[in-house]
Amino acid sequence: MSDAVSDAVNDAATDPMSDSDSRWEGDAPRGAFDERAAAVVRTHLTELEIAYEEESPGSFSFALPGERKLQIPLRIDIGPHALGIHAFVCRNPDENHERVYRWLLERNLRLFAVAFAVDASGDIYLDARLPLTAVTPGDLDALLGSVLTYADESFNTLLELGFASAIRKEWEWRTSKGESTANLEAFRGWLESGDEPKID
Repeated sequence: MSDAVSDAVNDAATDPMSDSDSRWEGDAPRGAFDERAAAVVRTHLTELEIAYEEESPGSFSFALPGERKLQIPLRIDIGPHALGIHAFVCRNPDENHERVYRWLLERNLRLFAVAFAVDASGDIYLDARLPLTAVTPGDLDALLGSVLTYADESFNTLLELGFASAIRKEWEWRTSKGESTANLEAFRGWLESGDEPKID
């Protein structure tokens, strides 16, 4: 496999949350926090049989399974006034940043309760806030469902917009060597035609 190109494609899905949590310091619990909200989170994740780590009181890290994006890393932070959810979607695109950002902003108009955001490194997240008074199992479940749906649905489009050149190079290398293209099947149409990806 062509390591450089393969790494470029795979890196788009690599979770940077473990690299540094400082990007979310504004949400991290400091001192007293709402134990009731934390208990709701613990109970809900346990009932859903989702493995999680509570890195510090009120700060939870876990992953939800997707289809297009196989693992969607999330972090929940319970702050003084709100519960924050941060879901990693995609690394900083290789190319076409203006079109990527335009797509994200247009998409935000159609989302419920969450919004796309870009951090200082250019990595793409879904971000949500829930007032502590609204932290109930039902509202938390609806918010996590929205995050899972939007992160999963957007993933291939973001790859097509921001990593098309790397995907094309990987496709060409694999087909020339007779290697499997199974994980590139979602892009077969425009790769075989030689056209640019068609984004709705």
